[in-house]
Amino acid sequence: MNPHYVDYAYEAVAFLFAISVHESAHAWMAAKRGDPTAAMLGRVTLNPIKHIDIIGTIVLPIIALVSGFPMIGWAKPTPVNPRNFKNVVVDDILTSVAGPVSNFLVVIFALIVLFIIGIIGRATAAISGESVLTPISMMFFYLAEINVLLGVFNLIPLPPLDGSHVLRHALSGSALRAYDTVGTMGLFVLVFFGDKLLWLLLGPPQQFVAVSAQRLLGS
Repeated sequence: MNPHYVDYAYEAVAFLFAISVHESAHAWMAAKRGDPTAAMLGRVTLNPIKHIDIIGTIVLPIIALVSGFPMIGWAKPTPVNPRNFKNVVVDDILTSVAGPVSNFLVVIFALIVLFIIGIIGRATAAISGESVLTPISMMFFYLAEINVLLGVFNLIPLPPLDGSHVLRHALSGSALRAYDTVGTMGLFVLVFFGDKLLWLLLGPPQQFVAVSAQRLLGS
């Protein structure tokens, strides 16, 4: 099998897991803050089928794979009814940042697993050679990479990304309406025409994960 296809398979699995964790975290936090809407719709689940968005989960990742760009995208938005929140501003911000935070927690967990694999690999290299640890380490590397990309991407303050929920609470009136309108257009411009700017934002965290994984595995 072409090794690129193997990489694509790892990336696809890691991406589906990342968006499932991300959206589940939104739904879970919203329920904790008083809005059970998403939880009642079954969105607190790691089943990716519940979170798939045609453009963000299928089309955009395929474009990323074909173009060689890091895999990014989004899932079907988690439904939230702010009227159920006791403190609309604080609860909305907490619900919004829960998604990226969950991705960064997965990154930390994956790097810890790679650290353990590195220790086991060095201790058993003399008897196990190439070993079955290779595919496991590849899976956790892609989990760390995809989750850090998804977390950072969603913190960009452009609607409807999670980062916008923090910034928009500082705006009001015409400024807020303009932000919501222009911001959504800005996201599409950034994704489809701003590859250099996007790379400036996503390149450093991706490099951090790659270098960290290499050091943890001792390769």
